[in-house]
Amino acid sequence: MKILKVKLIIGLFLITTFSNCLAQEKLKFKQPNLTDSNSWTMVLLPDIQNYVKFQRNQPILDVMMNWIIENKDRMNIEMVMCTGDLVEHDDIINPDPKKMDQTGKQQWEASAKAFAKLDGKIPYITATGNHDYNIFSYTHKPKTTHFPNYFYPEKNSENQKLLREVTENIYGNPSLENASYQWVSPHGKPFLFLSLEFAPRDTVLAWANQVVNLEKYRDHSVILLTHAYLNYQNEHIKTAKYDLQDANYGTAVFEKLVKPSKNIEMVFSGHIGAANDIRKHIGFRTDKNSQGKIVSQMTFNAQALGGGTYGSGGDGWIRILEFLPDQKTIKVKTFSPWFALSSTTQDLAWRTEDFDEFEIKLN
Repeated sequence: MKILKVKLIIGLFLITTFSNCLAQEKLKFKQPNLTDSNSWTMVLLPDIQNYVKFQRNQPILDVMMNWIIENKDRMNIEMVMCTGDLVEHDDIINPDPKKMDQTGKQQWEASAKAFAKLDGKIPYITATGNHDYNIFSYTHKPKTTHFPNYFYPEKNSENQKLLREVTENIYGNPSLENASYQWVSPHGKPFLFLSLEFAPRDTVLAWANQVVNLEKYRDHSVILLTHAYLNYQNEHIKTAKYDLQDANYGTAVFEKLVKPSKNIEMVFSGHIGAANDIRKHIGFRTDKNSQGKIVSQMTFNAQALGGGTYGSGGDGWIRILEFLPDQKTIKVKTFSPWFALSSTTQDLAWRTEDFDEFEIKLN
């Protein structure tokens, strides 16, 4: 009997200890913090198409945007960038409710409304993805889009302050589909953010070359944002299935623009993914440009995480880039404000594998 009592006491002790350990693990969760209080932060948003195509998923995108606003001052968030595919279908009017329950117009409205949370508060730059154009219907038409109707210079006063160069879209109108933004960091480092349309046309790449080589941007660190650039094997994308006569994907963009440039230091992109497979949503590589300088190229997406194409839209994942005061080091972390909302899911809010948490070194 005494032995049984001892065993029961030991068992209760072990259960209590284990429960306490689990509770302590829960308590260890921390919101993102700067490693240096003098750093500034950029937030990189992945393709958001699967958030806006279902009404049920749109609140997750709202949580992501609300987190940015809530943490703007604490994290010194100075810039937000989005890799494109702002909608699932540019112009659909009769969606199959199993695939999406929002029309193209409703999707654009939801996307613009989500970014409106940042209007007047934080500058943001968005690429345009293949789903933002009518080519998604495989109609062999020119890649036209409703993007300019919802994302225009006056939408965000913080964007308008930085806007410098634009060129014509397929309609022949100046558009933020291809635009550059000039900005000086709190550390005094000048940046030029350059956003290019999906599969940029030759004329767009020629324009971009001209912009980055302007004397006034000679000393700037150029960050290029475009949609389709790397695959998950960290290779430049060579081609795609769309019947476009004048289109450049990762390989061509690198050879025609990135490699010849003197000052493009980083390239951000999205586009790729596979159902519930983190690794197939991301890519990273470095190459030397014609001047022998390192160019860091990062693809980040999440659109098919959380249940695949028709799931949550991406489980709220964002990339947090902390630019340190040494003006050379960027700490990259991957975090979900959505999982961080509840104590029951906070242990899922960080991804810490070496492909999700690492450092970038600038020249």
